[in-house]
Amino acid sequence: MYDWANSAYATTVLAAVLPIFYSSVAADGLPKNTAASYLAYTHAIGMALVALLSPLLGAVSDLSGKKTSLLTCFSLLGMAATAGFALVERGDWLIASTLLVLSTIGFAGSNSFYDSMLPDLVPSEKRDEISAKGYAAGYVGGGLLLAVNLVMIQMPSVLGLSDSLAGTRLAFISVGLWWLVFALPIMRRVPNLPRQSKENLNAAGYMRAGVQRIAGTYRDIRRYPQLFKLIAAFWFYNDGINTIILMATIYGATIGIGTSDLILALLITQFVGFPSTLLLGKAAGRLGAKRTLIISLLVYVLIVALGFGMTKAVHFYALAILVGLVQGGSQSISRAMLSDLMPAHRTGELFGFVNITSKFSSIFGPFVFGLVGQLTGSQRLGILSLILFFGLGIAILLKVNVEQGKKDSLVKTEPGSYGLKSDTDGAEGFVS
Repeated sequence: MYDWANSAYATTVLAAVLPIFYSSVAADGLPKNTAASYLAYTHAIGMALVALLSPLLGAVSDLSGKKTSLLTCFSLLGMAATAGFALVERGDWLIASTLLVLSTIGFAGSNSFYDSMLPDLVPSEKRDEISAKGYAAGYVGGGLLLAVNLVMIQMPSVLGLSDSLAGTRLAFISVGLWWLVFALPIMRRVPNLPRQSKENLNAAGYMRAGVQRIAGTYRDIRRYPQLFKLIAAFWFYNDGINTIILMATIYGATIGIGTSDLILALLITQFVGFPSTLLLGKAAGRLGAKRTLIISLLVYVLIVALGFGMTKAVHFYALAILVGLVQGGSQSISRAMLSDLMPAHRTGELFGFVNITSKFSSIFGPFVFGLVGQLTGSQRLGILSLILFFGLGIAILLKVNVEQGKKDSLVKTEPGSYGLKSDTDGAEGFVS
């Protein structure tokens, strides 16, 4: 249900409506290439801030057991900032950028706690399937609200709205409300974990303990070499995937594709993504997660190459279908593979590590896209640069030994090495 809830932000805000709104309203008066570059830089700033916060909060979530509470706080921040886009006026690009940074922190920060719940709640042999079902639910939930938002924007009179801009503002509010309503089940019904630390720490104590665990994470990651290689591959290919998600719509608008075509194509992506994500989840069970993931990344290389030569709306529709075939599957398989290679009692901390490193690496995709577009005056060269990110990701992924990584994850590190007394039995009982 949480995938269903927050995917509305990913589809309506990040992928479909906000890029067009930012370019035509918030950045009104700026050249189109400059607006696209400013949006890319804003995404980079938001990711950098998430990267700084995530590992510390991940370690604290493990020690305190308060994953659900932290997820709730970050989700509420994201919901409020998303609804705030409705107040942005023409030329208010700085306000829009600030709200985007805050909503990015809320969205990505809550996802780090959500992802780390997978090994807490699901046995290893079912993680590919359950992770895929979560992403599939996200495609349906995000797609349904995007369809409603499309009516708000393209046919505002049907809902008694004055114009498309009023429909766009209402769309932002609807995303915040949708996210809130369907996040209530995880907020209210999924309990916090047992506390790992036996010490009765206050907030400052948890922060100090979190810093100690982060230092331990960087020091001890070498004990899990296959996990580290998978994370390194994830840095690159996930940067490429995220950049496509964030910049596809404004890229299409820059080369002259109409707003209705852009949003309708992204709606198609959601409904192609639902069955495709489930099928890729099943394929991972039969062919192996690593092999299935590599195939999906090769499709992304094709998408980038075709995107470079895109000129018509029909081309954007074709690429939207291709993205729908592999986007959810590649992300759900990645989440499941990462959880399989992590020791069960350190998932919050290690997903925090994945978050900080992947968010720092994800700065480069949008930044390179924006910089190349600004320097050359052509966003086509920016999109072509993403082939490098996918190529490096695939090359490193080929070196990952998944079975050895699973064995490595069963070797426990000593909790005492972080200067803490630990109650890992409670956490493991929750897992089993």
